[in-house]
Formats: sequence, C-alpha cells, structure tokens
Amino acid sequence: MKRALAAVLIAVVSSAAVAATDPRTVPSKLPPAWQAKTRDLFKQAIEIPSVHNRGEVPRMAKLLADQFRAAGIPEADIHIMPYEALPGDKTVALIVRWRAARPTKKPMLILGHMDVVEAKREDWKFDPFTFREEGGYFYGRGTADMKNGDVATTMAAVKLMSEGFRPSRDIIFFYSGDEETRGVGATLGAGQWRNLTDAEFGLNADDQSCGYSASFQMLGCRVGTGEKTFQTYLFTTHNPGGHSSRPRPDNAIYDLADALEKLRNHRFEPMMNETTRAYFEEMAGQQGDSALGKALRRLVANPTDGVAADVIEADPLTVGATRTRCVATMLKAGHADNALAQTAQATVNCRIFPGVEPRLVQAELQQMVGPGVEVTPDPEYIGFPTPVSPLRDDVFKAFAASVRRFHGADTHVFPYVSPGASDGSFFRAKGIPVYNVDSTWVIRPDDERSHGLDERMPVRAMYDDVLHWEFMIRSLAG
Repeated sequence: MKRALAAVLIAVVSSAAVAATDPRTVPSKLPPAWQAKTRDLFKQAIEIPSVHNRGEVPRMAKLLADQFRAAGIPEADIHIMPYEALPGDKTVALIVRWRAARPTKKPMLILGHMDVVEAKREDWKFDPFTFREEGGYFYGRGTADMKNGDVATTMAAVKLMSEGFRPSRDIIFFYSGDEETRGVGATLGAGQWRNLTDAEFGLNADDQSCGYSASFQMLGCRVGTGEKTFQTYLFTTHNPGGHSSRPRPDNAIYDLADALEKLRNHRFEPMMNETTRAYFEEMAGQQGDSALGKALRRLVANPTDGVAADVIEADPLTVGATRTRCVATMLKAGHADNALAQTAQATVNCRIFPGVEPRLVQAELQQMVGPGVEVTPDPEYIGFPTPVSPLRDDVFKAFAASVRRFHGADTHVFPYVSPGASDGSFFRAKGIPVYNVDSTWVIRPDDERSHGLDERMPVRAMYDDVLHWEFMIRSLAG
C-alpha cells in the first residue's frame, strides 16, 4: 500500500540459538479437501490483476461474493458497492452480512482489501500474476498483501457454514477496492455505508502477525491495536531565477537542500501509549543485554528519554516505533539546464504517532525549516488522527489461544502500533475499535516482500490461517 506496511515483527535471535524445526515442513491440520479448495480460490485471486486503473477489482469482488453465495448467504446480504477511488478509477467494495438467527451480541466486522500494488513482469523472476508453488511457498502479487487474508477469512466462513455453525452475532465482511491508493472505500464503509458495516469491533486481516528467526525459533505474535497517521507535506522554495551563467547567492535548490538536511537531523519528541509500552517491554525481553535492549528498558522507565529513543530508532527493525517520523521521498525542481530554478519542491511523507494532529506536525516542520520554505499538506490527501483501540480482553485471548495451537503454548503475544496504515484506521476514526489479528508468519526479514519483488507466503501459513480465522469466529461469535 502507498502508506506502507508494518516493519518485520522483531529482531532475529542470536545465531548461536539452537535450530528448531522449519515450520514450512510441518503439515497443516487443515483437512486436505479444504486445502485444495483454499489453494484453488487463492490461485484464482492471485491471477486477477486487481491493480489501480486496471478495472479488475469487480472481478475479484465477484469471486469472493460467489463463495459466500454458494455457502448460503442470501442475495439481499451480498452488496457489491461501486465507487470512484481516484479520478477515472472506478472500483468496488464488497460487503457481506452473515446473519445470526437470534443475535445476542452486536455485530463483528472482518476487514480486508481486494486491490494490490502494481508489479512489472520485467522486474520479477516470473509473471507476478501467475500463481506458483515452489519450495514451500506460494508466489505471486498479493500472496502477502493481502489476498491471503481475503481468502482465509472467506474460506473460514464457508467452512463454518458447511459445518452448520450458527453465529451468536451478525458477522460483516468488508473488502475494499482501493486500500493501496486513497482509502475511499474504507471512508465510505466507515461513514456513508455505516448502516451496512456498523459493529461493536473489527478484526483486520491485513497484516502478518507472527515471526520466526533464521534458525526457526518462534519469536512471537502481535495484535495491532493502532496505526500511525499517514500525511504527506510539500516543502517548496521560490526564487527569481535567472541565467545559469550568473549564479545568485540564493538558490531555490540549495535552500531546499538545506531544509532537507534539517529534516534528516530532526527528531520529534518520543511518545508512548499503553500499546507501545507493552511492545517495548516485550522487545526489551527479546533483546536482553544488547544496546537495543538497554535502550528499550530506559525508555520504558522514562518515556521522554530522547537518547534512548534515538538508539531504538537507529535499529532498522524498530525505526518509527518511538515517535513521529518524516522522510523526503520525491524531488522536483527547475525548468531548464541553463536556468536557475525558480521553484524547488520536495515531497515529505510523515507517519504521525497515534492521536497527534497533523497540523501540529506541520507547525513543527515549519518552525524547523524557517520562513523561507513553505510547508503545506498534500492537497490530495489530508490525514486524520486515529485513536489506539483499547486492549480488548476477548480479542487478545482468542488470538493467543489460536496462534499457540500452531506455534506452541509458550508463544509470546503482545500488542503493537503499526508504523503503516490500513483500512482499519478509517473505522477507528469513526468509533469502531479495530484489531489486526491475521496469523500468517514470516521467516527472517527476507520473507517480508509485500509490495516488493517475488512476493510470497509460506504454504502452511496460508492453510493454517483458514483454521485461525475459523477459531477466531468461533471464539468471538460462538
């Protein structure tokens, strides 16, 4: 997605650790017949190039809708909702309601998205929209972000329906069509279409929650309770310009470069909430007496310890965890190679700590660069702060019980705040707490290929995820 994904779960344990069993070689407990059905649906989903501006999302929506329809969901409870994601880009969202005969609880919402980012054939080793199984992995665009979650949640529901499971609450499935661009579908889902999506809480399948080390040690599984706010700002400098043979002492490009150097060295104030504190405590235990472990314990003891926060932010696996972070991502300047630039502009993308207003970040950036640089929000997308969902006991217990069935009774489970953003943020902003609780896992950072080349998902992780979502539905709607 444009607003990025969460970083890899946690740091790899010491290479001195005793190697454990490769989880890819452990057979899934999903019955073979359901493995075959899941694989077939996954293959069909991956081979639909549901990319921005290709017009293929409706085909993906029909594929999923057909599964619910065949399982017995009446036509009146299956809604394919057309909308325009970006100018000229027409797409759809899919909303399905599995009704309880006699509901005793408020509805539960399950979230996903059907679109994927673009993938170029010339960059990949193979066609990104041709499904492949090799070496214990499924390959193809969307295997990890996030057609795996779409398929797992759909197949779990279909399997439960086939077994006669009767939910105690309505279960609403919401799959948007533009999460990777502007999130218009989630905006509509949380607002204009609220009569179809209103729920007590939501479960988001858009994540990879568990991780193994390179030596196959289970590192732990996380429940996402919040996400940073996505906001892009434009840094712009102006100058009268002139002929390049007569350089001026002031220069729009140099002025912008000076501003970006200030940005590179700037650090926002460290911040902490209930979720990040629990995450840092878990990380500190994982890191032991390393420099990172010591810094984590110092920050937990003193959340304003900027030096400790800098050590944490310097680690590639924990960068972005302690505060708001902003980084330059694009540049444009000048109009001719023999003319002094009259305008120079940098695109600066910020991931803002939950609850902080984007206007306050803009003000801090403006003060940092001074009056000679204009700092304005990207007019195409104005971010909004979203609260962190409370640590809901029933969700955490259900998630922990589920993942420990696959990874062992001593598997650590802990909350975290994602440095990226997803459709869940739009629902949190409108008062529906959302929890990222997909159970798929990675082995070492090389497995985290969402949006990247040769995207993949362990075969067993895909099959186990169907069982995981079946367990979550039974636990929270049984």
